[in-house]
Amino acid sequence: MKPEQPNNNVQPINKMKWRLRWKRLFSKKWAFPAIYLAAAALILSLVWWYSTSQEPGQKPTTGLEEVLKQEPVENINAPKEMILPVAENAQAKAKMGYYNDAGSDQSKETSLVKYENTYWPHSGVDFAREDGKSFDVVAALDGKVIRVEENPIVGHLVEIQHDNGLVTVYQSLSDVKVKEGQAVSQGDLIARAGENSFEKDAGVHLHFEVRKDGQPLNPEQYLD
Repeated sequence: MKPEQPNNNVQPINKMKWRLRWKRLFSKKWAFPAIYLAAAALILSLVWWYSTSQEPGQKPTTGLEEVLKQEPVENINAPKEMILPVAENAQAKAKMGYYNDAGSDQSKETSLVKYENTYWPHSGVDFAREDGKSFDVVAALDGKVIRVEENPIVGHLVEIQHDNGLVTVYQSLSDVKVKEGQAVSQGDLIARAGENSFEKDAGVHLHFEVRKDGQPLNPEQYLD
């Protein structure tokens, strides 16, 4: 061998020596338990370090606690529900209901109005007091007054257009407080309950309807 040539056998021999040392180490019965214990000690040390790094009395957090503490955000754009079209202190209750074709024979019979010897299906809900006295009538929902007039059959009436495409109708009124084109808020006083010719036997009452595209709907499905 020439002096200037590197000894290529040195590196393989060193590798073989290290492999033999590792093999002898793992052949010992205590080798693997010792490795497991060392790993466990390392993990416990990390846990202890993390817990002691928190401020005194402070529990470790994951961030989920802050999410759970957050109060739900109110959706200000959510549509309102209708309220009863009578003042809270009116002491008025629903009397005659909406005529429902799918209802029982008894409910349909009690939802017919006799006018000039003809029976008409009741297209809304009537409200009245037990003592027959008048009471305040309020807007069931925010909207714009689109009609105010005195009708010879249904009496004084008010119609209010709402953003959801519905129109609420108030008939058999007296002492009307609003004008056509006026904006009203839910609960605003619009009139007092009165009488009309169409439901003469009902006495002093409010006839309330909900319409969409000119067609009457059952108000009970909208009232809160």
